[in-house]
Amino acid sequence: MTYHPKSDFIRIMMERGFLADCTDYQGLDDALIKGSVPAYIGYDATAKSLHVGHLMNIMVLRWLQKCGGKPITLMGGGTTKVGDPSFRSDERPLLDNAAIDANISGMQQVFEKYLSYGDGDNDAIMLNNAEWLDNLNYLEFLRDIGRHFSVNRMLSFESVKSRLDREQSLSFLEFNYMILQAYDFLELNRRYGCLLQMGGSDQWGNIVNGIDLTRRVLDQEIYGLTTPLLTTSDGRKMGKSQGGAIWLNGDMLSPYEFWQFWRNTTDADTGKFLKIFTELPVEECNRLGALEGSDINAAKIILANEVTTLLHGAEAAKTAEATAREVFEKGGVGDDLPTLTLSAADIGDGISIVQLIVKSGLAGSGKEAKRLITENGARYNDEPLTDAGLMVDAATLATPIKLSAGKKRHALVQLG
Repeated sequence: MTYHPKSDFIRIMMERGFLADCTDYQGLDDALIKGSVPAYIGYDATAKSLHVGHLMNIMVLRWLQKCGGKPITLMGGGTTKVGDPSFRSDERPLLDNAAIDANISGMQQVFEKYLSYGDGDNDAIMLNNAEWLDNLNYLEFLRDIGRHFSVNRMLSFESVKSRLDREQSLSFLEFNYMILQAYDFLELNRRYGCLLQMGGSDQWGNIVNGIDLTRRVLDQEIYGLTTPLLTTSDGRKMGKSQGGAIWLNGDMLSPYEFWQFWRNTTDADTGKFLKIFTELPVEECNRLGALEGSDINAAKIILANEVTTLLHGAEAAKTAEATAREVFEKGGVGDDLPTLTLSAADIGDGISIVQLIVKSGLAGSGKEAKRLITENGARYNDEPLTDAGLMVDAATLATPIKLSAGKKRHALVQLG
């Protein structure tokens, strides 16, 4: 791309690797130069916490605010009741209002770490699309909004087309999702002067729909910007690990485990992740990312510390690094390791080592735990664990034991 931006925001998006596509570079650039641009990203409330897969776009909102824009975090209290079908092979499970509200409450905790909320021109605002979607009159909505959508065009969007090409069912409920998301953009423009919707590249069709609808109904010029689908150098989707999703809420994933996830970044991804997930200068990110051999490990510790500090605070990052040094360099236990606390009743006459590995989160199932043991991937107090039938009693757990899966994943088990 040869476009040379005038605004700080688009320049940062381009040089740090945040930008996949934009509906109108020149128009958006000009709007950003003129003043504070309100821009939103939507988040459906499908879980109690956001995860690492959301972090790239949260950083986009943070940079927008640092460059003078006004971030809008739109919680999908309404759209979650429908479910986004984009690039999914099946329908999302439907949640009731109580579950959606509980999820929104959990997700909100993260945004406050990255954005400054308030009433000023540059302050972020948090909204819920249930405010305008819950009370829509169906016939009025079909007449006033539905008439602007071409089913032929909606069927051509890749997110829908891929599902139909595989002959996988797409319910009428899900088919309506892109209309509701488009309506969100219209309402945000009408109520809050929102000029920009951002999201992952899989949201391109939904974003374009919202721009077309707002132009037709309100005759407003608005814009869309997407971020690339982020994969690791070995082709895996960013944010997935052997233990499942990397949650951003501290009560669902400890700061130590979060820190360790970043410390375990592959060499080839270190420079890229420094540019996207930290605020270190681009030149420094490139320098650190180019290190080789044992030197790259220092760059990964900087990455882990910077990302953990943004989410959990400097003290949590410092403690996590100290724990890692204790565990890996000195062979110790480490005070901040993920800890499973069991009662005497939980243990009874004894509990199998396989159960302990599963309960501590080091394996997803008993079968996986047994395979870990037979393939010599498990350790008990830093010694190889070879007996999958080992039973552990309460007396043994009077002193905490350390379990390990491979070289990098550890947990403590103790008696409460």
